Amino acid sequence: MRNVQLRHLRCFVAVAQERHLARAAERLALSQPAVSKTLSELEAIVGTRLVERSKEGRRGVQGLTPAGEQLLAHALRVLEALDASAQAVAPASGGRIERLRIGALPSAAPALLPAALARLRDGWPSVQIMVKSAANAALLDELRAGELDLVVGRMSDPRLMGGLSFELLHTEPLVFAVRAGHPLALKAVSVQAVLAYPLVVYGEGTSPRHNTESFLSARGLVLPTHALQTLDVAVARALVAVSDAVWITPLGAARGELADGRLVRLRIDTAGTEEPVGLLQRSDAEPSALRAAMAALLREAAKQQGALPPRRKPGKPRGSA
Repeated sequence: MRNVQLRHLRCFVAVAQERHLARAAERLALSQPAVSKTLSELEAIVGTRLVERSKEGRRGVQGLTPAGEQLLAHALRVLEALDASAQAVAPASGGRIERLRIGALPSAAPALLPAALARLRDGWPSVQIMVKSAANAALLDELRAGELDLVVGRMSDPRLMGGLSFELLHTEPLVFAVRAGHPLALKAVSVQAVLAYPLVVYGEGTSPRHNTESFLSARGLVLPTHALQTLDVAVARALVAVSDAVWITPLGAARGELADGRLVRLRIDTAGTEEPVGLLQRSDAEPSALRAAMAALLREAAKQQGALPPRRKPGKPRGSA
């Protein structure tokens, strides 16, 4: 291992994060053959394969081997320590920029992030903040690879949780949300009746989609094949606001609109669909005051969620006391 050089580690981390040799080469300002050669050198030094090539071609990377996952954790610590050392000896006038890279599920971000981010800005006015919204598996991949500092997400397959810690923030159920004035809004309805309307659901492979299908299956029903699928909560909200579509979503994505009456929760019992939402971080990440501050603010935001928004009672006009 004494033959491993920084260029090997930087190359390996770039390949692990980009999942593509050509993109890694562009990031490192090297040619693709140079990246391939450096990666092969590293695999020869450690005596095992680190990267699984994609079946679609030699440029693609399907993933890391178990040995590659272990080395990635160590490589990230080495490079982070070097970066921290460089910043520590840099002149104070060098204009060091602190940054925080946050990943969040589209369904969880609206309820937890805005208040936490606003308060973080009060205490850290010059920090550079990046927020990425994506499916859970993609967020965990980027967290493990060091491309994100923390993630508001869900527990996953144990194989994807290696090297990550999970701290429960809160649980949230599925809700059936519609626009105010929807034909189903102010009366008790059956799930069967809901299926007669256009549906907006989350994409395949996501926890909300799995919970939706399980909820319907337990009642002998099947999700219609023509249901609109999207992870974009802004699109879902806008569509529901201008149509008779029914949005089946975790509560956090619609909480604000349900609270102020822009959306109405249908009177359908969804007990048993609660899903934990938590804070995920790399177990071996270097301590960070900035990351710790954001984590504390997210915990506070989760505590302030409180009870579920009340359903509107039949015959009660909007805006009445």
